[in-house]
Amino acid sequence: MLEMIQNDFIFQYGFMQRAFIVGILIAVITPCIGVIVVLKRLSMTGDALSHSSLAGVATGLVAGVNPILGAIVFSIAAAFGIERIRKTFPKYSEVAIAIIMSTGIGLAGILSGFVKNSAAFGSFLFGSIVAISDFELYIVIGLSVLVTLTVVLLYKELFYMTFDEEAARLAGMPTAIVNFIFTLLTAITISISARTVGTLVISSLMVIPVASALQVAKSFRQTVLYSVTFAVTSTVLGLFISYYAGFKPGGTIVLIGIIILVSVLAYKNIVKKALIQRTVKVNL
Repeated sequence: MLEMIQNDFIFQYGFMQRAFIVGILIAVITPCIGVIVVLKRLSMTGDALSHSSLAGVATGLVAGVNPILGAIVFSIAAAFGIERIRKTFPKYSEVAIAIIMSTGIGLAGILSGFVKNSAAFGSFLFGSIVAISDFELYIVIGLSVLVTLTVVLLYKELFYMTFDEEAARLAGMPTAIVNFIFTLLTAITISISARTVGTLVISSLMVIPVASALQVAKSFRQTVLYSVTFAVTSTVLGLFISYYAGFKPGGTIVLIGIIILVSVLAYKNIVKKALIQRTVKVNL
């Protein structure tokens, strides 16, 4: 078995090298966006945008352009559509997510019927590490750098707006501009993740590492750092396991994330019980 693995070293293939580069970059930027999305209780936004990006993928395949570019355009349009509908229905803001998700699913369903290569379209559902081209690699690298720099530069504004947007506005922060930029970053992050993770599971990568981090982090900064750590860990392990076991990479990455979450919850429960027992002994 060891000899077989050594003869089939994962990094000897160019497509796997590209997959790891893209996967790690996405695992870094996705939780940075995911922390804010989760804390603002907008976790389902990822599902709405991912389904809209799938419609963009189908459009790209039908029109003969790069599907990633189609996904980016449709995700951005969907993101701003959600913001617009939320302002129209301020008391029922969650309706915006349902409307955009339904629209994305409907468009993807219709447009997929015009795609000649069904395998190419299917590769975006759960991700396909084999399909990552050099052009898509460059797109992901460029946009990942853009997202990371923007999050770092707007860290203070995003932090305050996450917990109290009204107070941030009264303090003189340009909340409208920051919201515009964050919405744009969220759409871009989800759309460029289609190849590696897949449109159906990208929202899971955005939420699950954050859920794990919230169990152990003691500050906003720690939540971001732990989220990135958990996401990178699940991505690297998921790519290794999917390659040698022949699984779909997207689903494997998400399941590794679930295992990490369950492990963190179990560890936290053990520590909590130990503290309770220690307290009881001290009181006795």
